[in-house]
Amino acid sequence: MQTTRAIVYLDKFWKNFKMIRERIGPDRHICVPVKADAYGHGAAAIARASLAAGASSLAVAKTEEGAALREAGIDAPVLLFSQPLPVEIPEIIKHRLIPLVSDGEFAAMLDKAAGAAGIRLPVHLKIDTGMGRMGCPFHEAPAVASQIAACTALEYAGTATHLAAADSAAVDDRAYTERQIARFNEALDGIRAAGLNPGIVHAANSGAIILHPGAWFDMVRPGILLYGYKTVEETEAGLTLPPLRVEPVMELRTTVVFVKQVKKGETISYGRTWAAPQDTEIAVLSVGYADGLPRLASNRWQAFIGGKAYPLAGRICMDQCMADLGPASGVRRWDEAVLFGGPAPDAADLARLIGTIPYEITCNINKRVPRVYEEF
Repeated sequence: MQTTRAIVYLDKFWKNFKMIRERIGPDRHICVPVKADAYGHGAAAIARASLAAGASSLAVAKTEEGAALREAGIDAPVLLFSQPLPVEIPEIIKHRLIPLVSDGEFAAMLDKAAGAAGIRLPVHLKIDTGMGRMGCPFHEAPAVASQIAACTALEYAGTATHLAAADSAAVDDRAYTERQIARFNEALDGIRAAGLNPGIVHAANSGAIILHPGAWFDMVRPGILLYGYKTVEETEAGLTLPPLRVEPVMELRTTVVFVKQVKKGETISYGRTWAAPQDTEIAVLSVGYADGLPRLASNRWQAFIGGKAYPLAGRICMDQCMADLGPASGVRRWDEAVLFGGPAPDAADLARLIGTIPYEITCNINKRVPRVYEEF
């Protein structure tokens, strides 16, 4: 067994999925994003858990992520969120990925390649309603939809947008999200007026599932919510919806590999940023920033050992960090330590401390850290 492990609680993932299902009702589809290795939780295992829970599709950001799912034996529909390069089109076709298309030029490229392969490739139209990233302008959506529909080797299977501020309860941000939803509806009306079926319609990310029922449409795309983190609460927006309760899915554990005596005034780690305030014991933990523990947490975070918190001492190193045990802790070499999750504060707490978001914390847990899947 490796000294550092990311424990992934599939039972908590399933509970989170069930909470979302109860929120949106039985008739809407759920597409589970497993991009970035399922936000660090392990794409193949989370994909299987999602499909077992009732997800209708999965989503990735990179063509190679979709290929990896196919190589893992996963046969479900897989949406490709980001814009691939033209050279990736053969892999998209080979692995039956469903790309989001923002313009007629890329639609024509896909059409030509799909026709040459003798297949009909499903695609979803991506509309920019205010994210300012990928997608055709919302007022041009009927024209681009018509270009897709005219492609003989493409199936116009869905229409999507992405919401920029759905996870904010601020009045301005909520109003902006409602304007995005209105623009999306306007585009959908235009597509239907052109005699086209927009297919499966989807817009809602985690924030919209919590705050904006008008964005649920035919399918929702919960990301961080499934992994146990809410970026906003219903009460912050004054909503009467019952609060959606989710639990963090990941716990980062490591091992005490050494315990040493340190005299008052002695310094620990690079840069000598920490000096012992008294004679004390220092635990060396087998986890560092190369594993995904942020260096910015140096001297500010803690490790939980035997259910008790011990402050980190000195700068977090690439492969190790240290904790101040005090003069008589009883901690022993080979004891287990928890850095976040479980008995310790979670990834959201760590993210707040260093000024980031929980997505970044879980995504940054390095692949050299094995994922251990547990069900209770």
